Amino acid sequence: MKLSSRLDTIKNKVTDHYDHIWDCCCDHGQLGVALLSSQPKSVIHFVDVVDELMVDLESQLQKHASAIQSQWKVHCMDVANLPLVKGKKNLIIIAGVGGDLSIELVHSIQTRNSDIELEFILCPVLHNYMVRCELIEMGFGLLSETLVKENKRFYEVLHISNQTAKPIAPVGSDMWNLSDSDHQEYLKKTISHYQRMEANPKCTSRVSKLYMNLQLDVGIELF
Repeated sequence: MKLSSRLDTIKNKVTDHYDHIWDCCCDHGQLGVALLSSQPKSVIHFVDVVDELMVDLESQLQKHASAIQSQWKVHCMDVANLPLVKGKKNLIIIAGVGGDLSIELVHSIQTRNSDIELEFILCPVLHNYMVRCELIEMGFGLLSETLVKENKRFYEVLHISNQTAKPIAPVGSDMWNLSDSDHQEYLKKTISHYQRMEANPKCTSRVSKLYMNLQLDVGIELF
C-alpha cells in the first residue's frame, strides 16, 4: 500500500538501526507495516489504546506477515506506559494526534525512562509552536525536521533526541525553504493565525512576530 506524503516523510526519517520501533497511535498500522520492509532487523511495535483497531490489525498481520512474526508485536495500551526495552535502541513515533496529547505522551515516557536514551519522531496535528516550546523545556534537541503538505494541510515532522545538543527553534529552522511557494503559504497562514489570536486584548502572546522575522531574514514579503 502506498503511504501518504506525511507517513512517507516519517518513514524516510528512519535511517539508523533501531532495535525497537514503536508506532504509536498507529490507527490502521500503515506506517508500521512499511517499516517491516524497510527495517527488517528491527522489532516493530504497533501501539494504540483502541481495542477494536488493534484486534483487527493483529488479525491482518497474522494473515499477511505470519512468516516474520518475530519482527512485530501488537500492544493495546496507553502509549504513556510504553514498555521500552532498556539497553536497546528505541525509536518512538507519535503521529496523528493533537499537540497537547503529543506533549503529554512524550512527558510521560520521559518521566518513566529518564535514565535511557530517547528518540522520538513527532508529527502533531496543530499547536506546533507550543509543542516545540515544551520540547525545549524538557531538554530535547533536534536531529532533523521537515515540513510536509498533504491534502491542503501542513504538518511539521520532528526527529528529536535527549542526547543531542542541537537546539530546537520555537518557530522551526532547518525545515524552512522560503523560496518554495508551499512554505510561503504555510508561513503566511501561521502568521495570520497568531495575529487573529493576538487581536484579543486579553492575549499577551506575540508569537506572530517570531514567525514574521523568518520572512524578514530572507527578504520575502508575504503581506
